[in-house]
Amino acid sequence: MNNVHVKTGDEVVVINGKNRGKRGKVMQVSPKEGKVIVEGVNVVTKHVKPRQMGEPGGLIKAESALYADKVQLICPKCGKPTRVGHDVDKNGKKVRVCKKCNAQFE
Repeated sequence: MNNVHVKTGDEVVVINGKNRGKRGKVMQVSPKEGKVIVEGVNVVTKHVKPRQMGEPGGLIKAESALYADKVQLICPKCGKPTRVGHDVDKNGKKVRVCKKCNAQFE
């Protein structure tokens, strides 16, 4: 899966799993794996060992990746979770559009 429907900086909502209903901003996209990292979603606790002298170790909370299929883009105009359509604007450039209100993303 090399094509993901979301980009870094998009506002998304999780549509299934233990984090269902949570909203957040996409921090990182991994198209090769088909995964995304969303801010404040799928937070896991990592045990970190101190690497240098004086560096603290312990438990650190960090966002873990989840499949891009589990997130749905939120339209900036209508504010609803929506599927992504594609269209060509007047400059001949391919743009993403909201399937519900036909607004362009970005």
